[in-house]
Amino acid sequence: MPAPTDISTLGELKASGYQLRSVKDEMRANLMQKLRADEDIFPGILGYDQTVIPQIQNAILAKHDIILLGLRGQAKTRIIRMLPELLDDYIPVIADTPLNENPFAPVTKQGRELVEEHGDDTPIEWLPREARYGEKLATPDTTIADLIGDIDPIKAANERLTYADEEVIHFGIIPRTNRGIFAINELPDLQPRIQVGLFNIMEEQDIQIRGFNVRFPLDVMMVFSANPEDYTSRGNLVTPLKDRIDSQIITHYPKTLDTGMAITEQEAWIDRASDDGEAAIDVHVPHFFREIIEQIAFEARESEYIDQTSGVSVRVTRAAMEALLSAAERRALLNGEDETTVRISDLMHVAPAITGKVELVYEGEQEGAQNVALSLIGQAIRAIYTRYFPDPDDKEEGRPAYQDVLDWFASGHSVDLEQDMSDETYAEMLTQIDGLYDLVEEHTTPDSDAERLVTMEFVLEALHQNSLVGKEIGDGVQSYDDIMGSMLSSLGDGGMPDEGFDDDDDDDDPLSRYR
Repeated sequence: MPAPTDISTLGELKASGYQLRSVKDEMRANLMQKLRADEDIFPGILGYDQTVIPQIQNAILAKHDIILLGLRGQAKTRIIRMLPELLDDYIPVIADTPLNENPFAPVTKQGRELVEEHGDDTPIEWLPREARYGEKLATPDTTIADLIGDIDPIKAANERLTYADEEVIHFGIIPRTNRGIFAINELPDLQPRIQVGLFNIMEEQDIQIRGFNVRFPLDVMMVFSANPEDYTSRGNLVTPLKDRIDSQIITHYPKTLDTGMAITEQEAWIDRASDDGEAAIDVHVPHFFREIIEQIAFEARESEYIDQTSGVSVRVTRAAMEALLSAAERRALLNGEDETTVRISDLMHVAPAITGKVELVYEGEQEGAQNVALSLIGQAIRAIYTRYFPDPDDKEEGRPAYQDVLDWFASGHSVDLEQDMSDETYAEMLTQIDGLYDLVEEHTTPDSDAERLVTMEFVLEALHQNSLVGKEIGDGVQSYDDIMGSMLSSLGDGGMPDEGFDDDDDDDDPLSRYR
């Protein structure tokens, strides 16, 4: 409810007929109202409409404490921080008390003495919903004093109080969130003895501090987050605490490419011009690039080189998209251009956004983080390519479409695409390849000449990923040539070929081309 500005004392609050509710009753009532009005309860949370969000709503309707169980980057913390929106706008509390005291039922000595001394003239404050949320990231050094409280010897000495006096207690963050929502992120990282301290809060809704024979009843909704590996496999959560958490809700990564792209579109800094004004470069991103960026994450979540128990966060695609745009921006700035279109060669600069966000298993460490990242990019290109063009792997129906392009390379031609080349030079390089322009025109409908050119480069890279065109990567340049020439060149250098005649060999070892 809105804060009644004319109510400032306990007597006025009683006269108004105001009815206090517990936190969970309050959230339940407000959720019911929003559901009836068909409001968006968790705006900006995508991909959970039929899975996670209904389960959270059911838990709130049941007045449950909740744990969100999921891998990194699955919006757990964002969801938790949205829960206060289900609280009332304001609630009345006794002024200048440490635990957001209920005016009708104070729990601390200070609150009780204020009501006894002033009666109906006890001063009332109105606490906004944003002040009713507390959060703690669980760490091994977190103490009971941090969460619940402890005796304050300095206060006892300064005010000449004995340790038996209730006023020597210094309350922790959970009691100070009384009549609100308290969240603990990464719950299993708490030491077991600290987890035990949460038992009474979860079941009896009270706290005990240092053996005091008084109990403080709390009105608080507890919400937790955890990684499944920590929660189940390592045994880092004590069983009685797990039993006291009413609802365990499992989060997940985007299940479809479209959902993933929508999340990346929402989270990534894409519209650079709106922040930089006239100095900004207008960067165009053809749709298939958005698909490739998202497919990288899907490939990573299936990769044998990546530790799947750690997960592959949606932050990978956000950072990858931003890196892709920045590579195009930089090239345009170097060439004095006001606008540009991202290129396939720009994807090389996406690797740093991947390597820092995935955990490699032993085999991945042996291959090297950079090679694994480039492999994921290549696999994503190969997966998305067949949405637009015939499958080069299909020797009967798909491959004949590329014969003119392959013949051009087989006749000894090659093409060098430098990272920082101007749009004009880029066009000259690609349009010289026989059959490439006609292939793009036949199977796609580019919106501009610039998009047509990057689609032509898309074809070249896909042919390379299918072991039909050779490719050498140098500092700032990618050279495409005949696959047989690349192999013979490698043999002439005294090494083994990095490409095979059999396309299936590439599937068995996707990293072979990057070694």
